[in-house]
Amino acid sequence: MNLKELILKTRSYRRFDESSKIDNQTIESLVDLARLSPSGANKQPLKYLYYNTAKECERIFPFLAWAGYLPDWPGPEKGERPSAYIIILGDKSISDIFGVDHGIAAHCILLGATDAGLGGCIIGSIKRDELSNELSIPDNFEILLVLALGKPVENVIIEDIKNADVKYYRDKSKNHHVPKRSLKELIIKL
Repeated sequence: MNLKELILKTRSYRRFDESSKIDNQTIESLVDLARLSPSGANKQPLKYLYYNTAKECERIFPFLAWAGYLPDWPGPEKGERPSAYIIILGDKSISDIFGVDHGIAAHCILLGATDAGLGGCIIGSIKRDELSNELSIPDNFEILLVLALGKPVENVIIEDIKNADVKYYRDKSKNHHVPKRSLKELIIKL
């Protein structure tokens, strides 16, 4: 697929076929894409933890919030939860400023996941202190983002924004609708 198709297919998926496992080699190849991505001042202060067993994933799930615009939805049900998580950490022994490195790395991982037939969601709403305690993460690491990964089972539909409403929503068939601003609105001329 070409780059535009890859970007169009790389959506925030929040429901997965939990029985579809992701092996260590696949996850490490995704982290390698992040390793090769740009880093501010080339400091490369990011580190990665990954978990891909049902028992490990169960430990992480309670510390995440899934969809801010869907307040009545507590996240995916059992059977539709991620098969793996990658936790992006900032290594404070290298730098105390992480800029946008973790966003770049996360997107590279999701693009690679899409290319591998997977999907994911970048999660920033995290009970960081509690998750750090649960996983015994040393104090020199700061949790920046959590990536939920799996084989997507939901249909994501991109549509034009109506009435300036940017909120994504689910229809009765559980299709996930994502409003996007038009290109014409984004490009300005001074």
